[in-house]
Amino acid sequence: MNNCIEKQIELHAPQSRVWQALVDHRQFGEWFGVSIEQPFALGKVSRGHITHPGYEHLIMAVTVLAIEPQRLFAYSWHPYAVDPTQDYSHETPTRVEFTLQPSATGTLLRLVESGFENVPAARRAEAFRMNEGGWSAQMSNIERYLGHGTAA
Repeated sequence: MNNCIEKQIELHAPQSRVWQALVDHRQFGEWFGVSIEQPFALGKVSRGHITHPGYEHLIMAVTVLAIEPQRLFAYSWHPYAVDPTQDYSHETPTRVEFTLQPSATGTLLRLVESGFENVPAARRAEAFRMNEGGWSAQMSNIERYLGHGTAA
């Protein structure tokens, strides 16, 4: 099994616009489907309720690992942490990185989620499968939010 999810999409939006959609917690929440309660800040935890139908009972929590303006936004989280009765805090989180590069038609957005080898074996394959599909959907969501692009 692969331990890394990689996605990229060509967005027809300037890098500054894509950057704001990623690091402004309200804009992030609009396309991602979460109501983040506080701004993203380096080294801090940001959390909020998932707004996607059927998942509203879940809280998403991310720890911001990197904010390099216009280039890199990274956080850690517990992938597919959907059982409200389970404590995931003892698990090693995965790392989610968004990198931006200028392109001929706007911005190339690349996503990498790594560290699945550290997810407990009992839930590793399901977490990977669900996040693989989830990130495909999220690439379409940010594309819709910003305007049209082409996924690769």
